[in-house]
Amino acid sequence: MRLLVELLIGAFIGSIAGKIMDSQQGCLVNILLGLVGGIVGGAIGNLIGIGGGWLSGLILSIVGACLVIWLVRKLSK
Repeated sequence: MRLLVELLIGAFIGSIAGKIMDSQQGCLVNILLGLVGGIVGGAIGNLIGIGGGWLSGLILSIVGACLVIWLVRKLSK
């Protein structure tokens, strides 16, 4: 059950980041970007000392997913 919830949250985060970055990816890519973005955002939060709450985690995950989208775009050129 927890895996399903995390996949849904990842899809939500990936969808938001995709809209922010004007990315035309599919649902599966959005889920992957959201999950990777959550990991990246969590790492950034730990480095700068932010985190602990669900709202800050959500924001950091979206920022992380945007960074992942940006990085994928730069590497694919």
